Amino acid sequence: ARVPAVSVMNLEGVREGHQSEGLRKYGADFPERHCFTLVFKGKRKNLDLAARGEEDARHWVQGLTKLMGRLQAMSQSEKLDQYPFWIHGVLQRADSNKDNKMSFREVKSMLRMINIDMDDVYAYKLFKECDRSGNERLEGWELEEFCRRLLRRPELEELFGRYSGEDRVLSAEELRDFLRDQGEDASLRQACALIRTYELNEKARQQDLMMLDGFMMYLLSAAGDILNQEHTKVHQDMSQPLCHYFISSSHNTYLTRNQIGGTSSTEAYVRALMAGCRCVELDCWEGSDGEPIVYHGHTLTSKILFRDVIESIRDYAFKQSPYPVILSLENHCGLEQQATMARHMKAILGDMLLTQPLEGQDPHDLPSPEQLKGKVLVKGKKLPEPWHEPCGVTSLPDPEEEEEEEEEEEEKLQERSSRQVRDSPRAMVLGDHGVLAKDASQVAPELSAVVVYCQAVPFPGLPDALRHPRPCEMSSFSERKARKLIKQAG
Repeated sequence: ARVPAVSVMNLEGVREGHQSEGLRKYGADFPERHCFTLVFKGKRKNLDLAARGEEDARHWVQGLTKLMGRLQAMSQSEKLDQYPFWIHGVLQRADSNKDNKMSFREVKSMLRMINIDMDDVYAYKLFKECDRSGNERLEGWELEEFCRRLLRRPELEELFGRYSGEDRVLSAEELRDFLRDQGEDASLRQACALIRTYELNEKARQQDLMMLDGFMMYLLSAAGDILNQEHTKVHQDMSQPLCHYFISSSHNTYLTRNQIGGTSSTEAYVRALMAGCRCVELDCWEGSDGEPIVYHGHTLTSKILFRDVIESIRDYAFKQSPYPVILSLENHCGLEQQATMARHMKAILGDMLLTQPLEGQDPHDLPSPEQLKGKVLVKGKKLPEPWHEPCGVTSLPDPEEEEEEEEEEEEKLQERSSRQVRDSPRAMVLGDHGVLAKDASQVAPELSAVVVYCQAVPFPGLPDALRHPRPCEMSSFSERKARKLIKQAG
Protein backbone atom coordinates (compact mmCIF):
# COMPACT_ATOMS: atom_id res chain seq x y z
CA ALA A 1 0.00 0.00 0.00
CA ARG A 2 1.15 3.55 -0.71
CA VAL A 3 2.04 5.29 2.55
CA PRO A 4 0.85 8.92 2.80
CA ALA A 5 3.47 11.58 3.56
CA VAL A 6 3.87 12.18 7.29
CA SER A 7 5.72 14.96 9.08
CA VAL A 8 8.41 14.06 11.61
CA MET A 9 6.88 16.85 13.74
CA ASN A 10 3.80 14.65 14.21
CA LEU A 11 5.76 11.62 15.47
CA GLU A 12 5.60 10.66 19.14
CA GLY A 13 8.04 7.77 18.83
CA VAL A 14 9.29 4.75 16.88
CA ARG A 15 9.02 1.20 18.24
CA GLU A 16 11.16 -1.68 16.99
CA GLY A 17 9.84 -5.20 16.48
CA HIS A 18 6.36 -6.46 17.30
CA GLN A 19 5.69 -3.78 19.93
CA SER A 20 2.25 -2.62 18.78
CA GLU A 21 -1.08 -4.34 19.26
CA GLY A 22 -1.46 -4.65 15.48
CA LEU A 23 1.90 -6.38 14.96
CA ARG A 24 1.40 -8.66 17.98
CA LYS A 25 -1.89 -9.84 16.49
CA TYR A 26 -1.20 -9.85 12.76
CA GLY A 27 2.57 -9.59 12.32
CA ALA A 28 3.45 -13.30 12.58
CA ASP A 29 4.11 -13.49 8.81
CA PHE A 30 6.89 -10.89 9.10
CA PRO A 31 10.17 -11.47 10.99
CA GLU A 32 10.18 -9.35 14.15
CA ARG A 33 13.46 -7.64 13.24
CA HIS A 34 11.97 -6.43 9.93
CA CYS A 35 9.11 -4.62 11.68
CA PHE A 36 8.70 -1.23 13.31
CA THR A 37 5.83 1.06 14.32
CA LEU A 38 5.39 4.82 13.96
CA VAL A 39 3.48 6.28 16.92
CA PHE A 40 1.79 9.62 16.22
CA LYS A 41 0.88 12.47 18.53
CA GLY A 42 -2.81 13.01 19.28
CA LYS A 43 -5.47 10.47 18.35
CA ARG A 44 -4.07 9.35 15.01
CA LYS A 45 -3.63 5.57 14.83
CA ASN A 46 -0.21 3.91 14.77
CA LEU A 47 1.38 2.97 11.45
CA ASP A 48 2.82 -0.59 11.44
CA LEU A 49 5.54 -1.20 8.81
CA ALA A 50 7.67 -4.13 7.65
CA ALA A 51 10.95 -3.50 5.81
CA ARG A 52 12.49 -5.85 3.22
CA GLY A 53 15.27 -6.77 5.59
CA GLU A 54 16.67 -6.34 9.10
CA GLU A 55 19.23 -3.73 7.99
CA ASP A 56 16.57 -1.62 6.21
CA ALA A 57 14.40 -1.64 9.32
CA ARG A 58 17.36 -0.61 11.51
CA HIS A 59 18.20 2.30 9.17
CA TRP A 60 14.60 3.54 9.25
CA VAL A 61 14.38 3.34 13.04
CA GLN A 62 17.77 4.99 13.61
CA GLY A 63 17.13 7.69 10.99
CA LEU A 64 13.70 8.64 12.31
CA THR A 65 14.92 8.61 15.92
CA LYS A 66 17.81 10.91 14.97
CA LEU A 67 15.48 13.31 13.11
CA MET A 68 13.08 13.43 16.08
CA GLY A 69 16.00 14.13 18.42
CA ARG A 70 17.28 16.94 16.20
CA LEU A 71 13.82 18.47 15.98
CA GLN A 72 13.45 18.38 19.76
CA ALA A 73 16.86 20.03 20.25
CA MET A 74 16.16 22.85 17.77
CA SER A 75 16.14 26.39 19.08
CA GLN A 76 13.35 28.82 18.18
CA SER A 77 15.44 30.51 15.48
CA GLU A 78 16.50 27.16 13.95
CA LYS A 79 12.83 26.18 13.71
CA LEU A 80 12.16 29.49 12.00
CA ASP A 81 14.92 28.72 9.48
CA GLN A 82 12.97 25.59 8.53
CA TYR A 83 9.73 27.54 8.04
CA PRO A 84 10.31 28.38 4.31
CA PHE A 85 10.88 24.68 3.49
CA TRP A 86 7.80 23.63 5.46
CA ILE A 87 5.52 26.30 3.97
CA HIS A 88 6.87 25.49 0.49
CA GLY A 89 5.79 21.86 0.96
CA VAL A 90 2.33 22.94 2.14
CA LEU A 91 1.96 25.28 -0.86
CA GLN A 92 2.90 22.50 -3.28
CA ARG A 93 0.24 20.19 -1.81
CA ALA A 94 -2.42 22.93 -1.84
CA ASP A 95 -1.69 23.90 -5.48
CA SER A 96 -4.09 21.33 -6.93
CA ASN A 97 -3.56 22.19 -10.64
CA LYS A 98 0.25 22.66 -10.21
CA ASP A 99 0.33 26.04 -12.02
CA ASN A 100 2.39 27.71 -9.22
CA LYS A 101 -0.50 30.13 -8.64
CA MET A 102 -3.02 29.99 -5.80
CA SER A 103 -6.72 30.58 -6.30
CA PHE A 104 -8.78 31.51 -3.24
CA ARG A 105 -10.06 27.92 -3.06
CA GLU A 106 -6.47 26.64 -2.99
CA VAL A 107 -5.54 29.24 -0.36
CA LYS A 108 -8.40 27.97 1.86
CA SER A 109 -7.08 24.43 1.39
CA MET A 110 -3.63 25.64 2.48
CA LEU A 111 -5.09 27.27 5.62
CA ARG A 112 -6.76 23.99 6.59
CA MET A 113 -3.44 22.15 6.15
CA ILE A 114 -1.70 24.46 8.62
CA ASN A 115 -4.63 24.35 11.08
CA ILE A 116 -5.76 27.95 10.63
CA ASP A 117 -9.51 28.28 11.01
CA MET A 118 -10.10 31.69 9.45
CA ASP A 119 -13.34 33.50 8.67
CA ASP A 120 -13.96 33.34 4.88
CA VAL A 121 -14.80 37.04 4.60
CA TYR A 122 -11.58 38.08 6.39
CA ALA A 123 -9.50 35.54 4.45
CA TYR A 124 -10.89 36.82 1.11
CA LYS A 125 -10.21 40.43 2.18
CA LEU A 126 -6.55 39.53 2.84
CA PHE A 127 -6.44 37.63 -0.46
CA LYS A 128 -7.72 40.65 -2.45
CA GLU A 129 -5.30 43.04 -0.71
CA CYS A 130 -2.37 40.83 -1.75
CA ASP A 131 -3.65 40.16 -5.30
CA ARG A 132 -1.99 43.24 -6.82
CA SER A 133 -2.30 41.82 -10.36
CA GLY A 134 -6.09 41.48 -9.91
CA ASN A 135 -6.23 38.09 -11.66
CA GLU A 136 -7.76 36.21 -8.67
CA ARG A 137 -4.47 34.31 -8.29
CA LEU A 138 -1.59 34.78 -5.84
CA GLU A 139 1.91 34.08 -7.09
CA GLY A 140 5.48 34.84 -6.09
CA TRP A 141 5.82 37.75 -3.71
CA GLU A 142 1.98 38.14 -3.48
CA LEU A 143 1.84 34.74 -1.78
CA GLU A 144 4.76 35.65 0.49
CA GLU A 145 2.92 38.84 1.50
CA PHE A 146 -0.25 36.83 2.24
CA CYS A 147 1.72 34.44 4.48
CA ARG A 148 3.45 37.36 6.21
CA ARG A 149 0.10 38.99 6.99
CA LEU A 150 -1.18 35.70 8.40
CA LEU A 151 1.65 35.81 10.96
CA ARG A 152 1.01 39.38 12.06
CA ARG A 153 0.21 39.98 15.74
CA PRO A 154 -1.08 43.60 15.95
CA GLU A 155 -1.35 43.50 19.75
CA LEU A 156 2.35 42.59 20.05
CA GLU A 157 3.31 45.27 17.52
CA GLU A 158 1.46 47.85 19.64
CA LEU A 159 3.22 46.64 22.80
CA PHE A 160 6.61 46.77 21.07
CA GLY A 161 5.95 50.34 19.86
CA ARG A 162 5.01 51.49 23.36
CA TYR A 163 8.41 50.45 24.81
CA SER A 164 10.71 51.01 21.81
CA GLY A 165 9.59 54.57 20.99
CA GLU A 166 9.96 56.25 17.61
CA ASP A 167 13.06 54.36 16.48
CA ARG A 168 11.12 51.00 16.73
CA VAL A 169 14.16 49.30 18.25
CA LEU A 170 14.36 48.02 21.83
CA SER A 171 17.55 48.74 23.74
CA ALA A 172 18.60 46.37 26.55
CA GLU A 173 17.45 49.06 29.05
CA GLU A 174 14.00 49.30 27.41
CA LEU A 175 13.65 45.51 27.37
CA ARG A 176 14.60 45.41 31.08
CA ASP A 177 11.89 48.04 31.81
CA PHE A 178 9.33 45.94 29.92
CA LEU A 179 10.28 42.82 31.90
CA ARG A 180 10.04 44.70 35.21
CA ASP A 181 6.59 45.99 34.28
CA GLN A 182 5.55 42.35 33.85
CA GLY A 183 6.57 41.69 37.45
CA GLU A 184 9.92 40.03 36.70
CA ASP A 185 12.97 40.86 38.78
CA ALA A 186 15.07 41.49 35.66
CA SER A 187 18.59 42.91 35.38
CA LEU A 188 20.38 44.50 32.41
CA ARG A 189 22.45 41.35 32.05
CA GLN A 190 19.28 39.20 31.74
CA ALA A 191 17.89 41.56 29.10
CA CYS A 192 21.13 41.28 27.08
CA ALA A 193 21.01 37.47 27.38
CA LEU A 194 17.45 37.45 25.95
CA ILE A 195 18.55 39.64 23.04
CA ARG A 196 21.45 37.32 22.24
CA THR A 197 19.12 34.31 22.36
CA TYR A 198 16.09 35.57 20.42
CA GLU A 199 17.16 38.46 18.16
CA LEU A 200 17.35 37.32 14.53
CA ASN A 201 19.30 40.26 13.07
CA GLU A 202 23.05 39.74 13.52
CA LYS A 203 23.97 43.46 13.59
CA ALA A 204 21.25 44.31 16.12
CA ARG A 205 22.33 41.37 18.29
CA GLN A 206 25.94 42.59 18.37
CA GLN A 207 24.75 46.01 19.60
CA ASP A 208 22.38 44.51 22.24
CA LEU A 209 19.31 45.75 20.35
CA MET A 210 16.05 43.91 19.73
CA MET A 211 13.82 44.33 16.65
CA LEU A 212 10.10 43.51 16.40
CA ASP A 213 10.74 39.97 15.05
CA GLY A 214 13.13 39.18 17.92
CA PHE A 215 10.64 40.58 20.46
CA MET A 216 7.87 38.36 19.04
CA MET A 217 10.21 35.35 19.00
CA TYR A 218 10.88 35.88 22.71
CA LEU A 219 7.24 36.41 23.70
CA LEU A 220 6.03 33.37 21.74
CA SER A 221 8.78 31.09 23.09
CA ALA A 222 8.67 28.91 26.21
CA ALA A 223 10.67 31.62 28.06
CA GLY A 224 7.83 34.09 27.43
CA ASP A 225 5.19 31.67 28.63
CA ILE A 226 3.12 32.58 31.70
CA LEU A 227 3.91 29.08 33.02
CA ASN A 228 7.06 28.96 35.12
CA GLN A 229 9.32 26.62 33.13
CA GLU A 230 10.57 25.06 36.38
CA HIS A 231 7.08 23.67 36.78
CA THR A 232 7.29 21.62 33.59
CA LYS A 233 9.51 19.28 35.64
CA VAL A 234 8.79 17.75 39.05
CA HIS A 235 9.75 20.52 41.45
CA GLN A 236 7.73 19.67 44.58
CA ASP A 237 8.84 17.72 47.64
CA MET A 238 8.19 14.08 46.69
CA SER A 239 9.18 12.60 50.07
CA GLN A 240 5.78 12.93 51.77
CA PRO A 241 3.42 9.92 52.23
CA LEU A 242 1.65 8.84 49.04
CA CYS A 243 -1.74 10.11 50.26
CA HIS A 244 -0.45 13.71 50.38
CA TYR A 245 -0.56 13.96 46.56
CA PHE A 246 -3.14 14.22 43.84
CA ILE A 247 -2.58 11.19 41.57
CA SER A 248 -3.26 11.49 37.85
CA SER A 249 -5.76 8.68 37.27
CA SER A 250 -7.50 7.10 34.31
CA HIS A 251 -10.99 5.57 34.29
CA ASN A 252 -11.74 2.59 31.99
CA THR A 253 -8.21 3.05 30.62
CA TYR A 254 -8.56 0.21 28.09
CA LEU A 255 -11.22 2.02 26.02
CA THR A 256 -10.28 4.02 22.92
CA ARG A 257 -13.74 5.43 22.21
CA ASN A 258 -17.20 5.11 23.80
CA GLN A 259 -18.15 2.98 26.80
CA ILE A 260 -20.81 0.81 25.14
CA GLY A 261 -19.43 -0.43 21.82
CA GLY A 262 -15.91 1.03 21.64
CA THR A 263 -12.62 -0.73 21.02
CA SER A 264 -10.52 -2.00 23.92
CA SER A 265 -6.79 -1.74 23.22
CA THR A 266 -3.44 -2.07 24.94
CA GLU A 267 -2.49 1.11 23.04
CA ALA A 268 -4.90 3.03 25.30
CA TYR A 269 -2.68 2.08 28.28
CA VAL A 270 0.45 3.18 26.40
CA ARG A 271 -1.09 6.59 25.60
CA ALA A 272 -2.33 7.09 29.18
CA LEU A 273 1.08 6.27 30.66
CA MET A 274 2.91 8.44 28.13
CA ALA A 275 0.54 11.30 29.04
CA GLY A 276 1.80 11.04 32.64
CA CYS A 277 -1.03 8.96 34.12
CA ARG A 278 0.03 7.13 37.31
CA CYS A 279 -3.11 5.08 38.05
CA VAL A 280 -4.73 2.90 35.36
CA GLU A 281 -7.84 0.75 35.58
CA LEU A 282 -8.26 -2.88 34.53
CA ASP A 283 -11.78 -4.36 34.45
CA CYS A 284 -10.97 -8.09 34.66
CA TRP A 285 -13.39 -10.82 33.57
CA GLU A 286 -13.28 -14.58 33.02
CA GLY A 287 -11.89 -15.44 29.58
CA SER A 288 -11.68 -18.64 27.55
CA ASP A 289 -8.74 -21.07 27.81
CA GLY A 290 -8.18 -19.97 31.41
CA GLU A 291 -6.93 -16.52 30.36
CA PRO A 292 -8.48 -13.45 32.08
CA ILE A 293 -9.65 -10.67 29.76
CA VAL A 294 -10.06 -6.90 30.12
CA TYR A 295 -13.16 -5.14 28.79
CA HIS A 296 -16.19 -3.10 29.89
CA GLY A 297 -18.49 -5.80 31.29
CA HIS A 298 -22.04 -6.23 29.95
CA THR A 299 -21.34 -4.08 26.90
CA LEU A 300 -20.31 -4.62 23.27
CA THR A 301 -16.78 -3.26 23.81
CA SER A 302 -14.06 -5.55 22.41
CA LYS A 303 -11.89 -7.68 24.71
CA ILE A 304 -8.12 -7.82 25.25
CA LEU A 305 -5.99 -10.32 27.18
CA PHE A 306 -5.00 -9.35 30.74
CA ARG A 307 -1.43 -10.56 30.11
CA ASP A 308 -1.10 -8.29 27.01
CA VAL A 309 -2.18 -5.30 29.11
CA ILE A 310 0.43 -6.12 31.78
CA GLU A 311 3.14 -6.41 29.09
CA SER A 312 2.26 -2.93 27.76
CA ILE A 313 2.33 -1.51 31.29
CA ARG A 314 5.75 -3.11 31.88
CA ASP A 315 7.13 -1.51 28.69
CA TYR A 316 5.72 2.01 29.23
CA ALA A 317 5.09 2.50 32.98
CA PHE A 318 8.22 4.56 33.62
CA LYS A 319 9.13 6.09 30.26
CA GLN A 320 7.42 9.40 31.10
CA SER A 321 7.82 9.44 34.87
CA PRO A 322 9.82 7.45 37.45
CA TYR A 323 7.06 7.64 40.08
CA PRO A 324 4.92 4.62 41.03
CA VAL A 325 2.10 3.27 38.89
CA ILE A 326 -1.06 1.91 40.52
CA LEU A 327 -3.04 -0.87 38.81
CA SER A 328 -6.63 -0.45 39.92
CA LEU A 329 -8.23 -3.90 39.52
CA GLU A 330 -11.98 -4.16 39.14
CA ASN A 331 -12.09 -7.90 39.60
CA HIS A 332 -14.93 -10.07 38.22
CA CYS A 333 -12.94 -13.31 37.88
CA GLY A 334 -13.29 -16.61 39.73
CA LEU A 335 -10.55 -17.85 42.06
CA GLU A 336 -8.65 -19.82 39.40
CA GLN A 337 -8.28 -16.91 36.96
CA GLN A 338 -7.49 -14.52 39.83
CA ALA A 339 -4.52 -16.75 40.60
CA THR A 340 -3.59 -16.59 36.90
CA MET A 341 -3.71 -12.78 37.08
CA ALA A 342 -1.30 -12.83 40.03
CA ARG A 343 1.06 -15.22 38.18
CA HIS A 344 1.06 -13.02 35.06
CA MET A 345 1.84 -9.87 37.06
CA LYS A 346 4.72 -11.54 38.89
CA ALA A 347 6.18 -13.17 35.77
CA ILE A 348 5.85 -10.14 33.47
CA LEU A 349 6.56 -7.26 35.88
CA GLY A 350 9.24 -9.05 37.90
CA ASP A 351 11.04 -6.72 40.33
CA MET A 352 8.82 -3.80 39.26
CA LEU A 353 5.88 -5.36 41.13
CA LEU A 354 5.73 -4.44 44.81
CA THR A 355 4.81 -7.60 46.76
CA GLN A 356 6.15 -6.71 50.24
CA PRO A 357 6.16 -3.57 52.41
CA LEU A 358 9.38 -1.62 51.91
CA GLU A 359 12.23 -2.72 54.16
CA GLY A 360 12.70 -0.46 57.18
CA GLN A 361 9.32 1.21 56.56
CA ASP A 362 6.54 0.96 59.15
CA PRO A 363 4.03 -1.36 57.38
CA HIS A 364 1.16 0.76 58.76
CA ASP A 365 2.48 3.95 57.15
CA LEU A 366 2.40 4.87 53.49
CA PRO A 367 5.78 5.33 51.78
CA SER A 368 6.45 8.34 49.57
CA PRO A 369 6.50 8.56 45.75
CA GLU A 370 10.28 9.01 46.07
CA GLN A 371 10.62 5.69 47.92
CA LEU A 372 8.33 3.93 45.41
CA LYS A 373 10.12 5.06 42.23
CA GLY A 374 10.01 2.39 39.53
CA LYS A 375 7.43 0.29 41.40
CA VAL A 376 4.02 -0.99 40.30
CA LEU A 377 1.40 -1.20 43.07
CA VAL A 378 -1.79 -3.25 42.89
CA LYS A 379 -5.05 -1.82 44.21
CA GLY A 380 -7.59 -4.52 45.13
CA LYS A 381 -9.29 -6.46 47.92
CA LYS A 382 -7.11 -8.20 50.50
CA LEU A 383 -7.73 -11.18 52.77
CA PRO A 384 -7.24 -10.83 56.53
CA GLU A 385 -3.75 -11.89 57.60
CA PRO A 386 -2.79 -14.44 58.68
CA TRP A 387 -5.37 -16.64 56.93
CA HIS A 388 -6.82 -19.06 59.45
CA GLU A 389 -9.36 -20.58 57.05
CA PRO A 390 -8.66 -23.99 55.48
CA CYS A 391 -7.08 -23.87 51.99
CA GLY A 392 -9.61 -22.85 49.34
CA VAL A 393 -12.03 -21.12 51.73
CA THR A 394 -11.31 -17.54 50.80
CA SER A 395 -14.41 -15.47 51.58
CA LEU A 396 -14.15 -12.01 53.02
CA PRO A 397 -16.90 -10.74 55.34
CA ASP A 398 -19.70 -9.62 53.04
CA PRO A 399 -19.81 -5.80 53.38
CA GLU A 400 -23.16 -4.11 53.88
CA GLU A 401 -22.20 -1.43 51.41
CA GLU A 402 -20.09 -2.23 48.29
CA GLU A 403 -18.28 0.46 46.31
CA GLU A 404 -21.10 2.61 45.00
CA GLU A 405 -19.15 3.93 42.05
CA GLU A 406 -19.24 0.52 40.33
CA GLU A 407 -22.89 -0.09 41.23
CA GLU A 408 -24.04 3.28 39.90
CA GLU A 409 -22.10 2.90 36.69
CA GLU A 410 -23.38 -0.66 36.27
CA GLU A 411 -26.98 0.56 36.58
CA LYS A 412 -26.47 3.23 33.90
CA LEU A 413 -24.68 0.83 31.57
CA GLN A 414 -27.29 -1.90 31.99
CA GLU A 415 -30.03 0.60 31.16
CA ARG A 416 -28.21 1.98 28.08
CA SER A 417 -26.83 -1.31 26.74
CA SER A 418 -30.12 -3.21 27.18
CA ARG A 419 -31.70 -0.80 24.71
CA GLN A 420 -28.89 -1.41 22.22
CA VAL A 421 -28.57 -5.21 22.51
CA ARG A 422 -32.12 -6.30 23.44
CA ASP A 423 -32.71 -7.94 20.06
CA SER A 424 -29.12 -8.94 19.41
CA PRO A 425 -28.06 -12.63 19.42
CA ARG A 426 -25.07 -11.47 21.52
CA ALA A 427 -27.32 -10.35 24.37
CA MET A 428 -27.48 -13.87 25.82
CA VAL A 429 -23.69 -14.24 25.71
CA LEU A 430 -23.23 -10.91 27.50
CA GLY A 431 -25.77 -11.91 30.10
CA ASP A 432 -23.86 -15.12 30.77
CA HIS A 433 -20.96 -13.08 32.17
CA GLY A 434 -23.09 -12.65 35.30
CA VAL A 435 -22.80 -16.41 35.84
CA LEU A 436 -19.04 -16.42 35.28
CA ALA A 437 -18.36 -13.47 37.55
CA LYS A 438 -17.16 -14.19 41.07
CA ASP A 439 -19.04 -13.45 44.23
CA ALA A 440 -17.88 -10.03 45.49
CA SER A 441 -16.56 -11.56 48.72
CA GLN A 442 -14.16 -14.10 47.12
CA VAL A 443 -10.48 -13.30 46.71
CA ALA A 444 -7.72 -15.72 45.75
CA PRO A 445 -4.81 -15.77 48.22
CA GLU A 446 -2.32 -15.32 45.33
CA LEU A 447 -4.02 -12.08 44.22
CA SER A 448 -4.50 -10.86 47.78
CA ALA A 449 -0.76 -11.30 48.39
CA VAL A 450 0.24 -8.69 45.77
CA VAL A 451 -2.00 -5.99 47.35
CA VAL A 452 0.32 -4.15 49.73
CA TYR A 453 -0.40 -0.41 50.16
CA CYS A 454 -3.67 0.01 48.22
CA GLN A 455 -6.26 -2.21 49.89
CA ALA A 456 -9.75 -1.50 48.52
CA VAL A 457 -12.37 -1.43 51.29
CA PRO A 458 -15.96 -0.21 51.64
CA PHE A 459 -16.01 3.22 53.30
CA PRO A 460 -16.58 2.68 57.04
CA GLY A 461 -18.19 6.12 57.57
CA LEU A 462 -16.54 9.40 58.56
CA PRO A 463 -16.65 8.92 62.39
CA ASP A 464 -14.92 5.52 62.16
CA ALA A 465 -12.45 6.68 59.48
CA LEU A 466 -11.39 9.67 61.60
CA ARG A 467 -11.21 7.66 64.82
CA HIS A 468 -9.25 4.72 63.34
CA PRO A 469 -7.31 5.94 60.29
CA ARG A 470 -5.77 3.11 58.23
CA PRO A 471 -3.40 4.66 55.68
CA CYS A 472 -3.07 1.51 53.53
CA GLU A 473 -6.83 1.23 52.96
CA MET A 474 -8.67 3.18 50.28
CA SER A 475 -12.29 3.64 49.23
CA SER A 476 -13.94 4.77 46.02
CA PHE A 477 -16.88 7.15 45.93
CA SER A 478 -19.51 7.87 43.35
CA GLU A 479 -20.28 11.56 42.93
CA ARG A 480 -23.68 10.91 44.51
CA LYS A 481 -22.05 9.41 47.63
CA ALA A 482 -19.51 12.24 47.85
CA ARG A 483 -22.26 14.89 47.67
CA LYS A 484 -24.20 13.05 50.38
CA LEU A 485 -21.14 13.00 52.70
CA ILE A 486 -20.51 16.71 52.06
CA LYS A 487 -24.09 17.52 53.10
CA GLN A 488 -23.93 15.33 56.21
CA ALA A 489 -20.49 16.22 57.51
CA GLY A 490 -18.83 18.72 55.18
